[in-house]
Order: sequence, then C-alpha cells, then structure tokens
Amino acid sequence: MKINRKTHLEIRLQNLLFSALFLVVIGLLAWLSREYSVRFDWTAAHQHTLSSNSLKVLDLFKEPVMVTAYARENQPVREPIRELVDRYNEGGSYLTLEFINPDTQPDRVRQWGVKVDGELVLTYQGRTEKIEEAREMTLTNALQRLAAPEDREIVFLSGHGERAPEGEASHDLKQFTDEVKRKGFKVRALNFATTPQLPTNRAVLVMASPRSPLLPGEVKLIQDYVAAGGALWWLSDPGQPSSLRPLAENLGIQFLPGTVVDASTQLLGIDDPTFALVAEYPPHAITQGFQDMTVFPSSVAMEIKTENGFEREPILVTLDRSWTETSPLEGKIAFDASLGEKKGPLDIGIALTRLKPQAAASLKEAAPESSVETKPSEQRLVVVGDGDFLSNAYLGNGGNLALGINILQWLSQSDTMINIQKAEAPDRKIQLSSLASGAMAIGFLFVVPLLLIGTGAFVWFKRRNR
Repeated sequence: MKINRKTHLEIRLQNLLFSALFLVVIGLLAWLSREYSVRFDWTAAHQHTLSSNSLKVLDLFKEPVMVTAYARENQPVREPIRELVDRYNEGGSYLTLEFINPDTQPDRVRQWGVKVDGELVLTYQGRTEKIEEAREMTLTNALQRLAAPEDREIVFLSGHGERAPEGEASHDLKQFTDEVKRKGFKVRALNFATTPQLPTNRAVLVMASPRSPLLPGEVKLIQDYVAAGGALWWLSDPGQPSSLRPLAENLGIQFLPGTVVDASTQLLGIDDPTFALVAEYPPHAITQGFQDMTVFPSSVAMEIKTENGFEREPILVTLDRSWTETSPLEGKIAFDASLGEKKGPLDIGIALTRLKPQAAASLKEAAPESSVETKPSEQRLVVVGDGDFLSNAYLGNGGNLALGINILQWLSQSDTMINIQKAEAPDRKIQLSSLASGAMAIGFLFVVPLLLIGTGAFVWFKRRNR
C-alpha cells in the first residue's frame, strides 16, 4: 500500500488515539485498585483467608476497633501487620489501624507497657487488650476478650485490713484494678458488716491479704460461697490470721510456717532475700505461653494435702535455692532442716478446679442414653501465697501485671481461647526408598552429565566430518 501524506496523518492519529486510550485505561485501573480492594486466595487450603471463628468474632462489634501498632519504620515488621488487618477488613471496616514509632513517642510506650517491636494495643469502648505477635489466633482471641460481656465483676473483701482495691498506698491495689477495669471488669469492695451476702452472678471474690481475724460467721459465709460453686482468689501472706485455717482445710491445702527466702535474688542485685523469683511455670491454662519472670516479695509456701474433690495444680513454683525461713529475718540466715524448714522448689501458687455442684448433680441425674449433650460448668479457685506482687509498689516488676490479669481472666472463665489451626496445603511430598534415591543421585550426578558430554561430542564429530 502506498503511504501518502493523508495515510501518514491517519496512522499518527491512530497512534495518538491508542496512546490516549491506553493511558485512560491505566488511570481507570489505578483508580479502581485504590477505591476497591479485591483479593483471591487460590491456595489449596485457603491459607490466607480468615477462619469462620474469626469472622464470627467480628460480628460482635458495633463499631470499629482501634488497633495501634507500635512498630519502627521497618517494612518487614509493619507489612505483615497491615496485611493481617486488611484480611479482617475484607467484609467491612472492623479494624482501624494506626502505626506509631516507639522511638519517637516513648511516653505512649511507657503508658501501655509496650516491650516488643510490633506489639499491638487494641482499644474498644474504653477497654484495651495487648498482643505481642500479629497472628490470626492471637488477634482473634484479643478481639473476643474485648467483646466479652459487661457483667463480669471483681468483688474485693474488705473490713479486715485487706489491700484496698482503690487505695494508692504502696501496699494497695489501685494500679492493678485500674488495669482490670480497662479489661472490662467491674470492681467493688464488700464489707460483711454492711452487706453480709456474697455475689451470685459471674463474680470473682478476692481476699487480698486480710490482716485481722475474720469472725466465724464470716468464714462460714466464704465456705458456703465456695461450696455453692463460687470463684475465689485468695491472696495470702506470711503470718495470716489463723481464723482462715478452716477454709484452707476445705480446699485441701496447708500453709507452711515461715517466709520463703530465695538466695537466687542476689544474682540479680536484690539485697532482700525475702523476694522469691519464679522463672519457669508448670503447664496450666493460666501460664500457657507465659515466659516473663515474676517477683514475689514476702511469700508463704503451700502444700497440697487431703483429697476433697478439687483438682489442684501448682502454677507458681520457686527456684531450687529457695526455702522456708522460720527464724527472724535479720543478720545472716541459712537453711536449717532441724527447725522444720523446707527446701525449694516450693509451691506459692495453686489452682483448684472441680465441677460446680449444680453441674455435678445434673450429670448424675442425666440418663446414660440421653441424647442431650450437657456441658459441665467448672468451678475455679486460685490461692497465691503473696499479695505484694500485685501491689502498687511491685506491680511493674517483671511479668507481675500480666500474671495477675491471666489469673483473673481464668477465674472469670474469660480465657476461652479460639484454637485456629494453621491451614496447611495437601501433602505433596514424594516418599522415595533408599534405592530410588541412590539411583536418582547417580543419574543426575553422573549419567545426565555423561549424556550431555556424549551428545555434544557426537554433534561436534559429525559436523567436523562434513
């Protein structure tokens, strides 16, 4: 075809029109990608899709949850967090993400107790949760705790010299109860002199180191509360009132005489030997995944005694170099077995569980052939041989605060964790016998190279003789 001036102009116009349309299409695609987010998970096991349990938890919220990520300007740290939050927001605006560089805002880091680069703080309607690792299971469980019912109540026994839940003295518990309130719990004090009745709802009764004896009638009220299936957290101390001995006998535990001392504290520069350290934890739901060291000033050890229907498990055990010191804590102290002192490791925290009486009775009455599935309700109690570890003076030491929150979540049965198994692709591994593996190795290491060399030599020789 002969190209004249007119044809040349038409070709130029076509090229310009094509370029303009191409740019318009590119711009339209860029706008669509910014306005609309569409993801496709084509992996065999849908490894990048939220589980059904996570989707159900999102439906519990009426407004977006604020997620504050304390992460440095580091793409490998921030990008996985952003991708995880985006997965939760595929069906709507459930989470609002904000990044904060901990190096530029140290005040907020101290305020929230952030320790790890990439730690997340979740806030919803005045309640907060923290997670150190951005994974679906940890984030979903934190969201579930945020959405827990509002009727969870912590009742502190008062009137006997206990640590005050709203007190600001060094031995009181205001800092701890402030954190408890942020977790969605209601906190109140109970004095038997004005209210001789214990709670019957989803409450946890806390006895925070009573210093004066309880009246027999008051002890009976607590015993009846436990017998009826109530949740109890008993914070004891050395030299506690003997009036509580009947309660300890009901629980099948015995407090050992003396104060726990730990020679290991000198290695950490702690001059007071009455500080007991706990660095490793027995397997239990309270301490699952818990790795922080906890510090217990002036604690009393316990032993599990009679069988009484409770399953009792130690949750706090001191180090090997500890013992129960029965002599005055002055001058040089040393272990003396002749005085009845016991050498560590010692139990200073015990968790007790059993079926609630109503649940146990219903199980006995249920017919064996009944097709109705019953879910027993569990009674939970915790006895810790120290109340100082939660006090305003020592709450910030090690993992004391986190341990206290874990115990409270477990006692209130707010620890129900959603177990999200990691999705794995179908097994496509080839299992070869040793003979087959050897044959393949010989083939790739020797046979294939020799074939290539032989083929090359044959072609070279053939071309040379043409």
